[in-house]
Amino acid sequence: MTSIKPIWIVDDDQSIRFVLEKALQREGLATRSFTHPREVLQALDASVLDQLPQVLVSDIRMPGGSGLDLLGQLKERSPGLPVIIMTAFSDLDSAVSSFQSGAFEYLAKPFDLSKAVELIRRAVEESQREQSAQIAMDPQHEMLGQAPAMQDVFRAIGRLSQSHVTVMITGESGSGKELVARALHKHSPRSEEPFVAINTAAIPKDLLESELFGHERGAFTGAQAMRRGRFEQAEGGTLFLDEIGDMPFDLQTRLLRVLSDGHFFRVGGHSAIKANVRVIAATHQDLEQRVKEGGFREDLFHRLNVIRLRLPALRERREDIPMLTRHFLQQSAQQLGVDPKRISDPAQAALVDFHFPGNVRQLENICHWLTVMAPAQVIEPKDLPPEVCQTPASPPIELPAVVKETWGATDLPRALGAPPPAVPVMVESAPSATLASIAALGLSPAEWELGLEAEAMSLLLSGRTDVWDAIVNRVEARLIQTALANTRGRRIEAAQKLGIGRNTITRKIQELGL
Repeated sequence: MTSIKPIWIVDDDQSIRFVLEKALQREGLATRSFTHPREVLQALDASVLDQLPQVLVSDIRMPGGSGLDLLGQLKERSPGLPVIIMTAFSDLDSAVSSFQSGAFEYLAKPFDLSKAVELIRRAVEESQREQSAQIAMDPQHEMLGQAPAMQDVFRAIGRLSQSHVTVMITGESGSGKELVARALHKHSPRSEEPFVAINTAAIPKDLLESELFGHERGAFTGAQAMRRGRFEQAEGGTLFLDEIGDMPFDLQTRLLRVLSDGHFFRVGGHSAIKANVRVIAATHQDLEQRVKEGGFREDLFHRLNVIRLRLPALRERREDIPMLTRHFLQQSAQQLGVDPKRISDPAQAALVDFHFPGNVRQLENICHWLTVMAPAQVIEPKDLPPEVCQTPASPPIELPAVVKETWGATDLPRALGAPPPAVPVMVESAPSATLASIAALGLSPAEWELGLEAEAMSLLLSGRTDVWDAIVNRVEARLIQTALANTRGRRIEAAQKLGIGRNTITRKIQELGL
């Protein structure tokens, strides 16, 4: 969590300033007070970044100017700054004006001091959330690579350096797609503005709309205050939509509208907000195939696919592995405050030969592991983790073909005495390869469950962070397909046999693109 900067209090009433200062200081929050808006604007002009306010609390009517006028100027200078408006005139017009101008909350005088402190605490949390979303460019985010495939990527970034065009980045999980997006932003005309990243696969569907577009106060249960979404946080800069292929279908429609006309609405809002944002999207999926399957809108695909950059997998640029290994070992040592470890030539050769299903992210994790676990300063082959060593105690057990089709061709996991596979082969199952067909072969539950376990282990080793959804979605899809085949396509009857509601089966069919 980022450190908390001072709370600025603006009020011409000395007693209000004194009471708030003392209450906030008891909470461990630093404060700075002003008597009229002009002082605030002068202080903003003279402040460096770490002296800027975390939250601003302002009276609405002061001899030196209006709190609403101050709010308008602050929103132009620092749109992410939460502003709480105080007023002794508890009328509806003041409240409406405050929220229309972008106030975080409205606080009527006289107020309960404990509630005022709780409100300021919520505003601090919102401010810190936005700070975390807008991570500044950092030297450690620089891309490394001498391989020809990476040089092609660097050249493409250079050609796009003065462009605002939408870019689609494709590549396997862990290959560094976000680093490419950051590089595109850093070398663009928007480099001084925010870079905001969101993984659309990591946020529950019910929350994703609010995360992207924000919400108004009272838009839904728990929406206690207006919240800016990622589009507003990225105003003037770049919004990176990672794993765009997993975006729910109905949200794809909303995103298309933003890309088409440049406007959007907060959840529960009625005023259109203009979005001045460059969108960069990324996916590890085959979006053309997703379009054919009906899981991704074709018009959105063409909107996003203006310029496509393909990022090579690590196994396609093995000559970069030694350089990346040294970099990650030094980085890990610096983070832990220890001397960086060196890697012997045989150990380095083993890493170069490894398939790296998790790509650069997996190599980084291995280097962190070695920094902590390797017993000596020089890393030898015996120090490498088991998935790299590849020394099976016994020949791998071949799974039944239909299990491989359904769950993926892979060896048995470490739990059965063999190490996890180095090269998981992800095979999409044919529609006819269902759990019912496995049972029809006379296989015991333990046999197809081993296939499930092996597939789960393969996905976990690949470095993916959506293993739960990936497995559960495939199981649900097979169950529904089997039930529909059994009922000759009658959904209500299929839902009854599965023990789920008819609305549930309809929703699942849409979500899974069946």
